[in-house]
Amino acid sequence: MFNGMVGQLQREEADFTTVIGPSPPRLKVVDFLQSYPSDKMTLVSLQPSFLPKHLTFIKPFTGIVWLCTLCGIMFWGITYWMLHTLKILRVEGRKVELSNSLLYSIGAIVEEACPDPSYTTTGQMLVGWWLVFALVICTGFRSSLIAHLTVQSTTKPVETMEDMIAADSWRWAIEPWLMKGIPIEYFANHPQPLVKTIYKRMEVYDAIEGLKEIQKGGFSLFDLENYIKIIIQSNYTDVKGRTPFHVSKKGFTIMATSGWNFRKGAPFFERFGKLFRRLEDAGVIIQWREEVMARRARENRKKIKPYVMPVDGIDSESEVVLGVEHLQGAFYLLFLGSCIGSVFFLFETQLN
Repeated sequence: MFNGMVGQLQREEADFTTVIGPSPPRLKVVDFLQSYPSDKMTLVSLQPSFLPKHLTFIKPFTGIVWLCTLCGIMFWGITYWMLHTLKILRVEGRKVELSNSLLYSIGAIVEEACPDPSYTTTGQMLVGWWLVFALVICTGFRSSLIAHLTVQSTTKPVETMEDMIAADSWRWAIEPWLMKGIPIEYFANHPQPLVKTIYKRMEVYDAIEGLKEIQKGGFSLFDLENYIKIIIQSNYTDVKGRTPFHVSKKGFTIMATSGWNFRKGAPFFERFGKLFRRLEDAGVIIQWREEVMARRARENRKKIKPYVMPVDGIDSESEVVLGVEHLQGAFYLLFLGSCIGSVFFLFETQLN
């Protein structure tokens, strides 16, 4: 025996109800009429934030590219030194120190190469190809660095449940009214371990409290996509359409469709079915939904104080003027290199 609206249909106290999701137990006691596209469940989180400015200098390349470049420098320098060493063992020639070989490989990359140390055809061939490699690497780094300094990089947004699990100390919640019926059946009975873990650590917040918690960081809210978009557009979107919240574009479906429910044997069930099919084929239902959402958001904004988007970081619409904060990574490298050079200078002084 059901309670609520489905219970009223089962007891024939009502003829039909508006939007309710279908489920196997419900379909046994009511006649279901598909009428609206299903509203996806989505994740709401903070908009991606800007990456720390001291990382700007290294962002043009990924970690694997930096590692491969460093290995390439060491490999070429050692290979060049070994080939010249083997050459000297067979014929007389100018000796090439390992330090000079490594310094030349590094100098070519930073476009400050020392005089060409090669004096054999093999060495000249190695130097030529190394200069081509250095040209490609320097050109790629320079162009990518300009792009990263012009448009500052941001963190990766939270789009899926996998992103939440992978993040450190991340929390999530769902609204109380979604903790029953089909939504709770989806999380509680899902066979995947990932969804079971999400359900086990699920907290409960209503929409307004959940959005406030999101602004503190490290938090996401599960909610129906169209429903939460209206709340965000009404309360947390400025006149330019900017909002601090990111609604995931990779929502997931918890029920195939939604629609009206009729009591068993209702004589007008078939007539309503024909009418809804005609409206759906004409695209009227989708158009109605978009117009209702937009009108609802406009009406809500008229009742409250206009939202002002907090200014945080660089305005993407303004011209970027590079300052010390953008290039601090380069100054850190300069300071590090000076310290290392001073240590080697003291070491050489002690040896002499």
